[in-house]
Amino acid sequence: MGEGVLTWRPIPELQRAAKAWEGGEEEGRRGEFRGRVRDRPFASLTVERKVVSDKEFVLLQGESPTVGQLLKHPLAMLALVPKDAALFAAGAVAGAAAKTLTAPLDRVKLIMQTHGIRVMEESGRRGIGFMEALALIGKDEGVKGYWKGNLPQVIRIIPYSAVQLFSYEAYKKLFRGEDGELSVVGRLAAGACAGMTSTLVTYPLDVLRLRLAVEPGVKTMSQVALNMLRDEGIASFYSGLGPSLLGIAPYIAVNFCVFDLVKKSLPEEFQKRPESSLATALVSATLATVTCYPLDTVRRQMQMKGSPYRTVLDAIPGIVQRDGLIGLYRGFLPNALKNLPNSSIRLTTFDTVKGLIVASQKEFQRLVEENRVKFDS
Repeated sequence: MGEGVLTWRPIPELQRAAKAWEGGEEEGRRGEFRGRVRDRPFASLTVERKVVSDKEFVLLQGESPTVGQLLKHPLAMLALVPKDAALFAAGAVAGAAAKTLTAPLDRVKLIMQTHGIRVMEESGRRGIGFMEALALIGKDEGVKGYWKGNLPQVIRIIPYSAVQLFSYEAYKKLFRGEDGELSVVGRLAAGACAGMTSTLVTYPLDVLRLRLAVEPGVKTMSQVALNMLRDEGIASFYSGLGPSLLGIAPYIAVNFCVFDLVKKSLPEEFQKRPESSLATALVSATLATVTCYPLDTVRRQMQMKGSPYRTVLDAIPGIVQRDGLIGLYRGFLPNALKNLPNSSIRLTTFDTVKGLIVASQKEFQRLVEENRVKFDS
């Protein structure tokens, strides 16, 4: 059963009848009600409660925009889509597109990150360079090799991006102070929680993607998954989860927090421009990447089959002893080339969609007011 809504509106004809009635019957005007209802001016109106993009509109009959109006003003149609659904869709599409465009760089980064542990039983060679890894993939696997492992990555990034962006908005509401303001610490906490939430939900797909990208002789996700279950058990799908959570929490916290604060500090006329969001996202992603990359390298080496590392405290000194400090930053160049546009596209798209949602609510309200004026006249 729908909710009833009581609202007051001036009705000229009813007001005139009320004035005429005031000069007559006095019974019931003081104390308990004794007047005859049929003698009093009375009207019954049909009302409608409509929730548009999480904003509630109370509409009287005839005020809701018609199909013709919505087709003429398509921006107002966006207001009919639930806000959460719009943000989920925007985050998913942007994430999938960004990952596919930057997949070759991601593959090169993974080869560089895991080369040392894959050949450690051979010569004492420390690492492989960017151009060498790029050429090696093309020589051994051809053009398709640059996108090997991209399918599980795209499958993972759709829920990952959607959960991350949505949960960030939810956590920001949770960490607001009593005055409704969100502090820097609150923004950092919201970003950290959003990063850990999305990672926890999609982590097994990330492990599958890594194994498919770097292990020879496997061609499908199902083959990798079955091999892992048979040889290593269910726990192998969560290898390296600890450093992953430790790495993603500060990364997303710094990235999102810097983006919000820098964007907020811009002059108002620049805040709504897409190029401002893009530049701000590049700055925030760069700072976050430089700060948190070593933990990503630790995570990748712990995910490898036969990895000698069981904890972060084992992995960091082990990598430094074998490859030097530079070993913690193996693959940083392709990662930066991949991650900066990737993060920028996601945050810019997300920011743009939020702006469109606000604009669509205003357009919807304008049509409601326009119909209200027509109805009153």
